[in-house]
Amino acid sequence: MYLGLSVFLSLFKGFAIGAGMIIPIGAQNAYLLNLGIKKNFHLTAATVCILCDIILMSIGVFGGGALISSNETVYLLLTWLGIIFLLTYGSMFFHSFYFSQQNKSNDSAKNQKFTTRKAVVFTTLAVTLLNPHVYLDTVVIIGSISGQYIAEQKVLFFIGIVIASISWFYALSLAAAKMSSWLSTDKVQRCINLFVALIMWTIAISLFWQLK
Repeated sequence: MYLGLSVFLSLFKGFAIGAGMIIPIGAQNAYLLNLGIKKNFHLTAATVCILCDIILMSIGVFGGGALISSNETVYLLLTWLGIIFLLTYGSMFFHSFYFSQQNKSNDSAKNQKFTTRKAVVFTTLAVTLLNPHVYLDTVVIIGSISGQYIAEQKVLFFIGIVIASISWFYALSLAAAKMSSWLSTDKVQRCINLFVALIMWTIAISLFWQLK
């Protein structure tokens, strides 16, 4: 009975910590939400997010957590790339928000234009990997937390985190697609575009202030 409780607690703690790291709205979640509304390879993007999580968190849990945190050059490069990317991508969403009224007559045609699967994969990778926070959360913080576990418990802790990642990203993309008829209305879509732009810019600004 004690063994069963220990297994459950390790899985649950991994799930809870993983959810706490993943669920807060960031650039990655905002981008995935937008793809789900458009039903534009949203499950592909969710899968890419999950695979990135699995790779990065496995590095953190099973060693290597200090690599990125201790390499100032790598961290600095990632930070500046992230700032440039987030500012640019946020501007694209703000452009869609600001000019939607002027281009309202072309909305139906625009909504039929979908990004290719390859572009979705590369953009998802950029949104995920060019944000230094993802390495702090998945590699450094989760890696340090997992250090309290012995080998078998560490595996269970990692499985719990993976379950949280799979559950959240697929749930977010499927829920957005399910409610797309409402979320894709002009007024709601404009609000979402503004929301995504502000999220991207806020993260970019926070990254910039960290450099000071």
